[in-house]
Amino acid sequence: MNQTVASEYVPGQPGARFDPYVRLVRSLLPRTTCVSLFGAAGDLMWSTDPMTGPDLMNVVDDALLSAGANPGGAGQLRLIAGNQPVYLCSLRDESQQLLGILAVMCRPADDRERKVPEFGFAYSLIAPALECLRRELIAHATIEELNQTVGGLDKDLHLLLAQGQDRETATADGANELQQLLTQTIEHLRATTGALLVPEKNVTLVRAGGGITPDTQFLMRAHRKLLSLAQSAREPVVVNETASASNPDGMPHRVLCCALRSRAGRFIGVLALLRDAAHEAFSERDAHIAEILARKAIGVVESSYDALSGLYTRAAFERRVRAALAERKPGQAWSALYLDVDQLHAINEKSGMHVGDAVLGQLGELIRQRLPPGAFGARISGDRFVVLLPAVIADAERFAESLREGAERLSLLHTENRAPVSVSIGVALMDGTAQELAHVLAAAETACKAAKDRGRNRVAVYEQADVSIVRRFADIGIADQLREAIEQKRLRLDAQLILPFASAETARPHYELLLRMTDERGKTVGPDRFLSAATRYQMMPVIDRWVVNHVIDALMPRAGVLEGKALGFAINFSGQSLNDDSFAEMLIDRVATSGLDPELLCFELTENATVANLARAEALMRRLRALGCGVALDDFGTGLSSLSCLRQLPVTMLKIDGSFVRDILKDSRAESMVRAIAQLARSMNIATVAEYVETEAISIRIAELGVDYGQGFAIGRPIPLEDLLTELPLPSDPAPVPDEAAEGALAGDEARAG
Repeated sequence: MNQTVASEYVPGQPGARFDPYVRLVRSLLPRTTCVSLFGAAGDLMWSTDPMTGPDLMNVVDDALLSAGANPGGAGQLRLIAGNQPVYLCSLRDESQQLLGILAVMCRPADDRERKVPEFGFAYSLIAPALECLRRELIAHATIEELNQTVGGLDKDLHLLLAQGQDRETATADGANELQQLLTQTIEHLRATTGALLVPEKNVTLVRAGGGITPDTQFLMRAHRKLLSLAQSAREPVVVNETASASNPDGMPHRVLCCALRSRAGRFIGVLALLRDAAHEAFSERDAHIAEILARKAIGVVESSYDALSGLYTRAAFERRVRAALAERKPGQAWSALYLDVDQLHAINEKSGMHVGDAVLGQLGELIRQRLPPGAFGARISGDRFVVLLPAVIADAERFAESLREGAERLSLLHTENRAPVSVSIGVALMDGTAQELAHVLAAAETACKAAKDRGRNRVAVYEQADVSIVRRFADIGIADQLREAIEQKRLRLDAQLILPFASAETARPHYELLLRMTDERGKTVGPDRFLSAATRYQMMPVIDRWVVNHVIDALMPRAGVLEGKALGFAINFSGQSLNDDSFAEMLIDRVATSGLDPELLCFELTENATVANLARAEALMRRLRALGCGVALDDFGTGLSSLSCLRQLPVTMLKIDGSFVRDILKDSRAESMVRAIAQLARSMNIATVAEYVETEAISIRIAELGVDYGQGFAIGRPIPLEDLLTELPLPSDPAPVPDEAAEGALAGDEARAG
């Protein structure tokens, strides 16, 4: 109230709004010379006399003391220098709280007047003016209180809205939301120090307001007491009484504690705010605002930290990674660790899911306890963890080895089942140019999978010289491109001629259909680049279905033209498709209902895929043979059970692996192998094809060894299937006009082909 009135009414200058009260007092008490209003603390609020002397101030002070001692008193009369009477009237609100003192100064009594009028008489005269002024002051006090309340609520609302906006910003730029929240809480509630303590998440944040140094020593000594205070109360705890002579065991600061409880109601930490003893006490409003902000802190904690491991969630980790990349200093090396718990499913099945969860929780605690400064970790999926270290690869490998050894010691004894624990860890330099987390961690993930392949419970470092790891890494990069190519229909088939040698009886030329991918720039990508990734990430069944449907759809419009032609098409499918029961049914149905001559089609399976799924392969081959299709065994000679499975399978063609064919002119053992396969196949009435016939000399020697067909650049280069089919007329195309010269050229071409 005082500040507001003082800002409107300058001392010595009567406020225009109070002029009616001055005129009313003077009309009721004509001897009035000066009217002054003093606040409840003795401060001059306004006066009709710009020069207020010390005598008046002294009597006002006495009147304030008397008013405090006598709450029901109306006021008093005092005489100052020159016997000048001053009527000091107390103004109170409905609760008898003193609002101020109205001092009415009058002329001294002259010779005609025997005495100064008594206070009660003067008070009764000016009572109407006093009542109006009292109500005016009450109204001003109420308005000021409302202004303060609304102003405080406005600031509170601004803080809460700012928190929502800041959270969006923090998500975008990777800033630490908890640090921002704690800093703004300290500033808003005018605390000298603030602390956010969440022991099980390894979160300890301490900040100070006004650029001062936080009292970390007190927090280190008292953090257990602060946690205990918050945990034992359901409401915010306020301790305004500080240490003194009468209270030697008190705290050196005023304290406000708010419990941090999870959504399930479990206590996990505390938000503590400190004020110096000389500062104002914490109020109920402060406690209420702190409680709201504590709930916001819980929301940040639960969204940023994994409940089981106490490490970052994947989303929070991604923000930290972006921040680390953005703030990366020149020359600063960062290494990534990718951890996978070995055979966690076996622990779950043997001891129960709760034991598996306990393993993950213990592993998260192990990582948290050992993280060096600047490092951070996350649980990004069920049993997979990642850690980023500001370290070179050698230091990161040593850290990974210490984690592996620590994990070995995490064995749980639950009921009577002992659950051994181990982890496989991949280590790699962080890819600072990658935009997505999966790419940042790709090399480390690849190394982790290599560690599993090599026996588990070990650390593998990504190295360019390690062919198996590099192949895995390349597969990760090409897998996304392949998925996009499948979705965007950027796969195509090329046809490569397989030509019979002159010695082959009843042989006919045919084409093997080879898969190609077109990248986003329109460049052709060969199968050597993407088939490994397709196999590793189980995409071959999708690709095989596309190949079968694409070939049959392309050949169906020319079914009549192709019928009876001495021509064939070889189609590959993978061992993964053999494990898909619906694939076999789809393949048989498409061939049977296509209207194509089944003899046009020959289906190829690699020898290794066939041996791995022998029963399924045999069943499908027999169904295809029953339709009239050919069946080929690809890469023959590289498997371990070639001869034993050859007797069992109804194959019509063997494709001799290119590794034997390429070396046939310089390796006598390769030549002997090709000769033996050709003789064996001929005795079993099975045709043979030599792959990778790259030179004329190889072609001649292959034919001499008794191989029926050749395939390779010396025979013919792959061409797009669409280009090949355009040479075959559609049934609706007009018949070509006979041309003797053309017929002669065609006859010559056929003679050369034979």
